[in-house]
Amino acid sequence: MKKLKDTYVLILAGGIGSRFWPISRESKPKQFIDILGTGNTLIQEAFMRYSKIAQKENIYVITNERYVDLVSEQLPQLPNSQILGEPYGKNTAACVTYASFKISELSKDGILIVAPSDHLILNESNFINQIHLAADFAKKNNALITLGIKPHRPDTGFGYIQYEKEETSPAINQVKTFTEKPPLEMAKKFLESGDFLWNSGMFIWSINNILSALRKHLPEMSFAFEEGKGAYNTSIEKEHIDRIYSQINSISIDNGVLEKANNVYVLPSEFGWSDLGTWKSVEERLEPVDNNKVLNATFYGINASQNLVVTESDKLVVLKDLSGYFVIDSKDSLLICKNNQEQEVKKIASDVKKKYKGRFG
Repeated sequence: MKKLKDTYVLILAGGIGSRFWPISRESKPKQFIDILGTGNTLIQEAFMRYSKIAQKENIYVITNERYVDLVSEQLPQLPNSQILGEPYGKNTAACVTYASFKISELSKDGILIVAPSDHLILNESNFINQIHLAADFAKKNNALITLGIKPHRPDTGFGYIQYEKEETSPAINQVKTFTEKPPLEMAKKFLESGDFLWNSGMFIWSINNILSALRKHLPEMSFAFEEGKGAYNTSIEKEHIDRIYSQINSISIDNGVLEKANNVYVLPSEFGWSDLGTWKSVEERLEPVDNNKVLNATFYGINASQNLVVTESDKLVVLKDLSGYFVIDSKDSLLICKNNQEQEVKKIASDVKKKYKGRFG
């Protein structure tokens, strides 16, 4: 399939990935790690995936400025002008607004694909087809489009999208509501109704349409970035961005725009997606070894089952009489916890950081 013309990609790569502690650290978060043992880091996989959709000169990565060198090291084919460094993390609305104003000075009618750097896509050809379909709809309509994933379990770690069953266009449906990380009973009801999708966090829209939506729904943020016009793609861009980021609030694009706009659409999709948000999501992708899941380790189990064992280097791990645990070993830290507590790892990482003054953070 041919690459899309006048299409830009913004890869979001600023997160800390604390749910993958102790392998993921603030100094080197999960997007810069080969978390699945494929030979490529997550950000490298993302770049290769989107290189099949858009021209390489139209692919941008936005990250915290402390990770700019890591991005450059792992993606040497990407020039510095396409790596956007944020002075502070201000959530996804800031990322989208910054990139939209910057790219708008290069293309007035272009399509922008916004995508996290830490997703797993197993059926790449199907994924590319879905992106082409969404981009075509975005080009022809005043539409903000998200890719929705058909849920297969009542997961409380995802946002949910309720959508109209009648299609607006072939395979495209209008969004009714967004719900962020519901409690388990509500998630079960969503799954039973058949009216809900997981929010993948991947968006497709025209530059003009997202700028219009930002001006309408986040006017203060939009105005701040609009004041930087003329500085984008020049040597004084960073100076302006540092000033702008000191003024704006932190808010997600979902809360700031998509939950308010009436032109939001979803493309129900299936392409072997995982957001790789927790160790549980990694466990689901590994083949069993003697009734356990193992990554990078040499494993010997004695009456041990349903465990996830991960080491940073090839280390012998012996488990006896243990079932249903995560055993995650890094160079200086070891995490052992029940595998139904994957959402607790983020709090554990935060508590450890405070207790040991950042030593293991």
